Amino acid sequence: MAVLSLLSDSYTRRALGEAVFVGALCGAVGVHVVLRRLSFFAMAMTHATFPGVVLAAILGVNIYLGSGIFGFLVVLAVAALSARGDNASVTGVVLSGSFALGVLLLSAQTGFTRDLTAYLVGSILTVQAGDLVTSGITAAVVLVVLALLSKELVFGAFDRDATVAIGYPAGRLDVVVVLLLLLIEVTIVTSVPAVGTILSVALIVAPAATARLWCDTVGGMTTLSIVIGVASSVIGLVISEQWSVAAGGAIVLTASGIFVLSALLVPATGTLVRRRRARAGTAEGPGRLPAPGAYPHGAPGPATGTGVSS
Repeated sequence: MAVLSLLSDSYTRRALGEAVFVGALCGAVGVHVVLRRLSFFAMAMTHATFPGVVLAAILGVNIYLGSGIFGFLVVLAVAALSARGDNASVTGVVLSGSFALGVLLLSAQTGFTRDLTAYLVGSILTVQAGDLVTSGITAAVVLVVLALLSKELVFGAFDRDATVAIGYPAGRLDVVVVLLLLLIEVTIVTSVPAVGTILSVALIVAPAATARLWCDTVGGMTTLSIVIGVASSVIGLVISEQWSVAAGGAIVLTASGIFVLSALLVPATGTLVRRRRARAGTAEGPGRLPAPGAYPHGAPGPATGTGVSS
């Protein structure tokens, strides 16, 4: 009944549609963020998107367009610099510097009074029809791109050298990495109306991390991650509507809560399950699911970092 109440008004119907699109988008992209251990990069990109929001607000242009263009340039800068040095250091310096630039620009504008809070933490109940169309088209395009590049993304994440050895050009894999970074940025920008730039990283990472606890195949992980992303967004929206709390915070807390419950209860590796087995003195069977840090079929862990090979 609570979900049906969201269909009573046009603004809540738009919010519900936005929640579904953004939840599915973040769930799908988050799988590759988790597999490649790019959570730090995704978090940094949320901060690097902020200067684009400030510049767009100052210049009076579309805020999402401005943040997207700025994020696109930052992604290219990170990819270029990472090929020459330590990925984590480059990501931290460049993207933290970008956020500092946004703060500097904002403080330098005397008399600038526009409230940018909604772009930091989201305001899903105020999305317009244009935002909904943009989110739907973006989600569809990103899902198609991920499907077309699924083989390269998965093989490159688990063992890049082996992928090159079986015939995939190294340059193509490098291009795929850059495309993935751009998809992460597009996802962050698209999530701004729902959860803002700061909170979007949680909606990207939490559903995929939860799905990783329950699944040992990429296909199953992707499906479950999308389901959890959509469910978290819808449940958070219902909570926001029923108790008059911030929708972005409710959505992210819902996704985080599902992850915590899964970490405690997942049959193979859950904390409570391990403790119960330890007290009972039973050993885990040979058919247990691989731990979240392990990968199926004896494959080595995924590639880390954001850069392309030199």
